[in-house]
Amino acid sequence: MKMAELSAASAVPIATIKYYLREGILPLGDLSKPNQASYSPVHVERLNLTRALIHTGGLSIASVKRVLASIDSDDSLAQVFEVAQNTVSVEPDQDNIDPLALARIDTLTQEWRTYPTNPGRLEAARILGTLDTLRMPLSEGWLAKYAQAALLAAEADLDEVETRPDRDSKAETVIIGTILGDAMFAALRRAAQEHETSRRYNPQVAAAESGSGSNTVGVDATD
Repeated sequence: MKMAELSAASAVPIATIKYYLREGILPLGDLSKPNQASYSPVHVERLNLTRALIHTGGLSIASVKRVLASIDSDDSLAQVFEVAQNTVSVEPDQDNIDPLALARIDTLTQEWRTYPTNPGRLEAARILGTLDTLRMPLSEGWLAKYAQAALLAAEADLDEVETRPDRDSKAETVIIGTILGDAMFAALRRAAQEHETSRRYNPQVAAAESGSGSNTVGVDATD
């Protein structure tokens, strides 16, 4: 297909496509004539992925280039995961992390195989320290349940990766699952919070909404 057809198929403006080509985000098309190239469904897929990473994942152009380069490389899946995690994580200043908060996270995850520099470990400790500063200390039970939920999510991520038939599709799933999975998990958590709030504090309304076809799952008012 020509560039105009590629633009129509992907809903990406021609000017944006040219920009992605200049930045190396989109691979060059096959030259059929001087100054004229043809493109394939592979280019449509790469454009769809790029737009998803930018608009849903919130990545910058530089970050998109980095994760796409990792997909196209010979990196191991563990290395691709590292690139994806580092791309979506803001590395906190370790000097500003409360050692007691970090110790709590390390105790919570002591059976996990993670490096000391794992951005999730450091960010969890930073958040925990911030909550302590705000005089909102979190109970061990709350932390334990969040850790359990994180492990379940990680298992789901890797299970999904293993369904893919080859290295390239696995690597792409790693990137998509890590970056867009964050947004999905946060979205489902908000929906679950509404459900759990209704279930605990307003069961009559929840039951009525359930009977009327609402997505909210209700329980019997006598529970």
